[in-house]
Amino acid sequence: MIPVYNEEKDLQPCVRRLHEHLARTFPYAFRITIADNASTDTTPQVAARLAAEIPEVSTFRLEQKGRGRALRAVWSASEAPVLAYMDVDLSTDLNALLPLVAPLISGHSDLAIGSRLAPSSRVVRGPKREFISRVYNLILRGSLQARFSDAQCGFKAIRRDVAQVLLPLIEDTGWFFDTEMLVLAERAGLRIHEVPVDWVDDPDSTVHIVRTATDDLKGVWRVGRALATGSLPLDRLARPFGDDPRDREIKDVPRGLARQLVGFCVVGALSTLFYLLLYSGFRVFTGSQAANALALLVSAIANTAANRRLTFGVRGRGGAVRHQAQGLVVFGIGLALTSGSLAALNAATSEPAHSTELAVLIAANLAATVLRFLLFRAWVFPDRREGGSPVAASYDTTQFRAGDVADSWRDATAQLLPVRPHDTDARDFR
Repeated sequence: MIPVYNEEKDLQPCVRRLHEHLARTFPYAFRITIADNASTDTTPQVAARLAAEIPEVSTFRLEQKGRGRALRAVWSASEAPVLAYMDVDLSTDLNALLPLVAPLISGHSDLAIGSRLAPSSRVVRGPKREFISRVYNLILRGSLQARFSDAQCGFKAIRRDVAQVLLPLIEDTGWFFDTEMLVLAERAGLRIHEVPVDWVDDPDSTVHIVRTATDDLKGVWRVGRALATGSLPLDRLARPFGDDPRDREIKDVPRGLARQLVGFCVVGALSTLFYLLLYSGFRVFTGSQAANALALLVSAIANTAANRRLTFGVRGRGGAVRHQAQGLVVFGIGLALTSGSLAALNAATSEPAHSTELAVLIAANLAATVLRFLLFRAWVFPDRREGGSPVAASYDTTQFRAGDVADSWRDATAQLLPVRPHDTDARDFR
């Protein structure tokens, strides 16, 4: 797909060059769709002429602007098993197209993106755009914990079964569409393949940098808030595609136990540091027992909230009050262990050193931590579903299952049959 708005000058050479490249080098059947975003010049007429002259070219007209809106409309209506788009200026070298879609055709990855920021990429562009691109990706990494390297490169692909599940969750209709798609896919555990690209900046680009940057920052805030509040139903995307080794049962080990242990240990280590800092601060103003109780209470509330979301995968606000109440009971047991340890220390020596107090508390907290995990798993956040998968907020995902999608288009991946290259084409130097 090629989204365009008022591109009467560049559209024809772009489409002809792309078609020539695909016909000469691409080993699979293809279709080029021109998505016209409410152009006011002669772009629709140019697109119509191209569609009439070239069998593999079609055109799609939208009466509203927005690259995201065009992507959603064309991709949702397409029957192709692999969907891709690129900008009309063809800034990205077309030799990266086959490496972009290959992992999607094989089923190894769910999405693929071109990256101008990969170490092996070769990029020619001005310092202003380079600075803005790198700052934007730093913002994504800092605010949304994004791990992909380049959200804005206009060179991406997605499997159709993944798109059918992912596209309905994306709100943006403009330039932030790409970023939102990648963030949601990454948070849902989908695999994103990155391809280093050769990219040459288009000096005649019509993108309004300031307005686009402002809209992107608004999108970052909206998506970040939705992720923080748990309002995004990412359960719809939680590994419905293919065989995931994390879903396989391990003999004599309950499902999800290993992941929960790792998450609980990380949260527990951070909670212990938080507790010790609080205890040291409270100890300046009060006695050891009161300081321990206050520090343990505050850290216990934070620990329950973190384990609820990160360790046991519970999203949304449902049951949060009950979980905190049960967590306070677990806190009471931990308080009894640590307070008893301090009482025993004070009985043994009248004025113990502060370092000795901390050592005793660390040992007592380790014992309390083991007990806390067992109580959390068996009582506070029990697994109420068959198969032992972690508890999570419930969403109706039946209509989005990948198997149902595959049935509707008869496993279209199998339809990607290689075609014989043009062996007699003098331009083919292979």
